Amino acid sequence: LSIIDALSNIEPKNHGDVNLAVRIGIATGLVVVGEMIGNGAAEEMTVVGETPNIAARLQAQAKPNAIVIGPATHKLVEEQFRFEDLGALEVKGVAEPIPAWQVVGLAEAAEERYGLPLIGRDEELGLLSRRLIQTKERLGQVVLISGEAGIGKSALAETMRAEVRNEGMAENAFYCSPYHTNTALYPIIEKIKQLSQWQAGDSSYTKLAKLEQMLSNYSWAPEDVVPLFAALVSLPLPEGRYPPLNLTPQEQKQRTLDTLVAWTLEEVKRGPVFELWEDLHWADPTTLELLGLLIDQAATASVLMVLTFRPEFVPPWPTRSHMTPTTLSRLEGCLLYTSP
Repeated sequence: LSIIDALSNIEPKNHGDVNLAVRIGIATGLVVVGEMIGNGAAEEMTVVGETPNIAARLQAQAKPNAIVIGPATHKLVEEQFRFEDLGALEVKGVAEPIPAWQVVGLAEAAEERYGLPLIGRDEELGLLSRRLIQTKERLGQVVLISGEAGIGKSALAETMRAEVRNEGMAENAFYCSPYHTNTALYPIIEKIKQLSQWQAGDSSYTKLAKLEQMLSNYSWAPEDVVPLFAALVSLPLPEGRYPPLNLTPQEQKQRTLDTLVAWTLEEVKRGPVFELWEDLHWADPTTLELLGLLIDQAATASVLMVLTFRPEFVPPWPTRSHMTPTTLSRLEGCLLYTSP
């Protein structure tokens, strides 16, 4: 998806109406890796087996700027992405048709994964519910949830998020990634792309139009925020469309952070807001800096911030009266049976 995204932002020069595109096919399975072939930059190891053949055939079936994957790959990543089912494709060299899917985009993390009732966390849910009541009374709250991997931090947060959603309250979720610990404001960047409804293969002009449409829902002047958000998501702006920022890197960073804080406060003007920030142990330093600014503002705003992280993460912010740390302990002797 990042390859398609990057390619769509390249505008070939001196080639008329040339449009660059890529077709991607992905298959998963066993291969045999052999000796080196080729020379120089073309040198590579031979890869033999059915899997690379299937990948090549899937790639041939892909439309421009599309990704087609096989069943083994789909099984591995079905919760992380959204797909269009292509049915079973006839693949040369393979006896039976192969089920295939086109990757449409990233799935919203943890969406609808916690449909079963949460067992044994009544105390923690009660704490979050009490903090939610305070938030509605304009006493903003920040709850820090610490716990080992797999202990149920996300399940707890998503259960609370579902409760908030059922009440019709505004909610936003931000997810840190182990692959983007050095990408400044990565959770915000992904949220902007999601809210702007960018799709793989969108041109830079289409992305800009969608970004402008998303930002038009707020009271900002476009010339004040579109260049900042475009720079944040690495979206080139047509020459002359907006005045240049003319800011030093530090000034641009500070203005971006101030604008992102103002974004949350503008949401709060419309009603109470629930914000979930997941996996802060993978957060980049600039995201943590932004969170510090948001935490300072939360005390006097109708916002409930829930922050989850593993025990090795040490929150860098001073303790505030509106901050509630909680550590999830393991549930002992609890066995849950579910029917098919």
